[in-house]
Amino acid sequence: MRRHELTDQEWELLAPLIPQASTGRPRVSDRQVINGMVYKIRTGISWRDLPERYGPWKTVYTRFRRYALDGVFTQALQQIQARADAGGDIDWLVQIDSTIVRAHQHAAATGRKGDQQAGRTGRSALGQSRGGLTTKVHLACDGQGRPLAILVTPGQRHDSVCARPLLERIRVPRTGPGRPRCRPDHVIADKAYSSRGFRAYLRRRGIAHTIPEKSDQQRHRYNRGRQGGRPPVFDRHIYRQRNIVERCFNRLKGFRGIATRYEKTAVSYEAAVTLASFLLWARSV
Repeated sequence: MRRHELTDQEWELLAPLIPQASTGRPRVSDRQVINGMVYKIRTGISWRDLPERYGPWKTVYTRFRRYALDGVFTQALQQIQARADAGGDIDWLVQIDSTIVRAHQHAAATGRKGDQQAGRTGRSALGQSRGGLTTKVHLACDGQGRPLAILVTPGQRHDSVCARPLLERIRVPRTGPGRPRCRPDHVIADKAYSSRGFRAYLRRRGIAHTIPEKSDQQRHRYNRGRQGGRPPVFDRHIYRQRNIVERCFNRLKGFRGIATRYEKTAVSYEAAVTLASFLLWARSV
């Protein structure tokens, strides 16, 4: 095994989830190709610069793109989460947050000029910020700092707008009969998620939460007097654990292909983040 390649344990977890070709000529080994994908995400090099030991770069890219569109890496992430949940290994004290990722000039080339504006706001998830084109990665992780759900949006999208879609992406299947688990026991978030709508959404779902109140919201409530209502419950001891999601981002950005976005499409970039998340899980179970 070379550096930046799958260990035997990681390959045993991923191999059963890789689609197998039933017909056609013999193809490059699946493990060899997956190792090429991991190497590319780890180092952030161009697809064309992949070492020859991983086979033709077009083969690696084509299969990565196919797996991204088919949701293969998402299914793999859910399966390893289901395995951990069956063993009681998931801490459902969930933290949510987001991080900004700069887009490389290769990712910014969305094609024809007429498609650039549409690509930035929609298909490509690229947003115009002061520092240039950026993408925002929204993440929900468990109490041990392992990703449960991922959402990729343009860089200027506000966190509170994406909080509900992010939580609705949490879907941990059961190993036996029963519906997938979608509801955390507790949610921890920073002030960016402090809104009446999001708090009401969490209460409707029966999810306890620890979110600090913004200073302007406090002033508004004080100015209204008795009509302002009581302040939301806030447990400082629980809130201290919010650094877990920051450490999770730190491990994900250890992959150079994630710390800087090189992929042109949001589907490919999200697939890369999902594959990296799977590797974080595989090393902890």
